Amino acid sequence: MRGSVLVVDDERTIAEVVSRYLERANFATRVAGDGLTALELAAAERPDLVILDLMLPGMDGLEVMRRLRAMPLDGRPRIAIILLTARGEESDRVIGLRLGADDYVVKPFSPAELVARVDAVLRRSEAAPERTEPIEVGDVRIDPIARRAFIRGEEAVLTQREFDLLLFLARNPGRVFTRDQLMDAVWQFAFYTDTSTVTVHVRRLREKVEVDPAEPRHLQTVWGVGYRFQP
Repeated sequence: MRGSVLVVDDERTIAEVVSRYLERANFATRVAGDGLTALELAAAERPDLVILDLMLPGMDGLEVMRRLRAMPLDGRPRIAIILLTARGEESDRVIGLRLGADDYVVKPFSPAELVARVDAVLRRSEAAPERTEPIEVGDVRIDPIARRAFIRGEEAVLTQREFDLLLFLARNPGRVFTRDQLMDAVWQFAFYTDTSTVTVHVRRLREKVEVDPAEPRHLQTVWGVGYRFQP
């Protein structure tokens, strides 16, 4: 088997079609029709990836994802998540990506494309790990293992994506990245057309990292291109 996938969708036909396509591609699959069942299966079986519909009865998909992300890892790999969304749910997609979704697919979708997305997300998850020793750049110290960041000796309280963005930029000091490159590298999502979430995260990071967010020393904008981390 190439991996295990939990399909969470209250529309039985969609769940069964997706499950069949995944099984043909040699993935082991389980199906859940609601959020509570999905969380129980995820806790008991620890799938490699969850395909999660946002519009679920009772507990919605975003709350399910929050709880999945809050599950202790206990030395096991992080569960990857692909969201299934309707065309009119752009705000939910943005929230989902900020909460740590790895990708999303808009309904109606091609089951074959969804299988390709599953394959791509799992390949990224299996990629060689980054170096894990602490990083010290100027007055910024980052511990990738403990996922803690210290600015001028004081710990900064960062969200998951804020930490990931700061870590990525600090690992590449002085290098300029476009918003598309940051979406691909930090959010691990190469198909997203709205990169405004990068701008929002940089602004929030500046408020937590910079002495004067209006005149940033570290998180600098390169106009017309993107952002860089300056030591």
